[in-house]
Amino acid sequence: MTDTPRNWFMIRLSAMGDVALTTGVLDWWGKQRGFRFTVCTRAEWTPLFDGHPAVDEVVAVTREQTKGLAWPVTARKLARQFKGQGLLDLHGVLRSRILAAFWQGPVRRYPKYSLDRRRYLRTGSQAARERLLRHNVPQRYCLALESSAPPRTELLPRIFPTDQEKVEAARVLAEISSPERPLVALHPFATHPDKAWPEERWPQLAQRLEDAGFDWFVLGRGEPLPGLAGHPRDLTNRSNLRLSCALLDAARVLVTGDSGPMHLAGGVATPVVALFGPTDPAWGFYPAGPADHVLETDLDCRPCSLHGKRPCTRGRECLAALSV
Repeated sequence: MTDTPRNWFMIRLSAMGDVALTTGVLDWWGKQRGFRFTVCTRAEWTPLFDGHPAVDEVVAVTREQTKGLAWPVTARKLARQFKGQGLLDLHGVLRSRILAAFWQGPVRRYPKYSLDRRRYLRTGSQAARERLLRHNVPQRYCLALESSAPPRTELLPRIFPTDQEKVEAARVLAEISSPERPLVALHPFATHPDKAWPEERWPQLAQRLEDAGFDWFVLGRGEPLPGLAGHPRDLTNRSNLRLSCALLDAARVLVTGDSGPMHLAGGVATPVVALFGPTDPAWGFYPAGPADHVLETDLDCRPCSLHGKRPCTRGRECLAALSV
């Protein structure tokens, strides 16, 4: 594109995993096209971009700033402050469209394939599914500025823990693990309950790993699981976002459900074993690393929702069928 500016204001407000998936795309654009970025996201996700080589500035917005009439005021200020940059809308919601209405410069959006997603979810249309499977979410992001998307492996998330953060992670892990034993990270939490592997399986998995000569630790935020709560290796609610990335960087592999930390692990090139239930590869969120592995059960009721919000009437059979 001859009229493509070099500097872009990228907006992606939530959720953590979706924001993490932008990091590899921005890195690719920085390397391939020399683009520079100002990133606008929720305050809690700004640490994802610390040390990112293509990001010059991160603008944090609070939830109060995005609510009701407060957002048009904030959007107008942002449009004035960053006049001259292109607007790269990688969210595609009403808030980002309001920002675009104030923007003085080029605006580019990514294809969300909303119609195909609805058709496949509601009717099981295989034609819609095939169209969705052509591009995962990072590739769809990339289509905001490209006529064709590069391979998935070129757009893997990129997160950059500092040496100090790695030292802190090593200090934490030295108290609960041995450098002679392979280290496995476990993330048992899910934003929506019906995306979670049965909670009694996690202590069973931890014991099997230990019996097989592996060390393990639990990370994430949530209510500590029965059977793991109070264990020295249970680091639930004990690490911030940056330390979590450094801990994942130290692990040999992460076992998790369909979650944001799945993409954090990808960002530090730690392989993932991902347990998928109600969601589907057509949505574009499956891990794409060369050593990543997805475990899932082929049931005629899958997918039952886009994000796993819909309550299951079959006892989460899709996840319960995945054995330790």
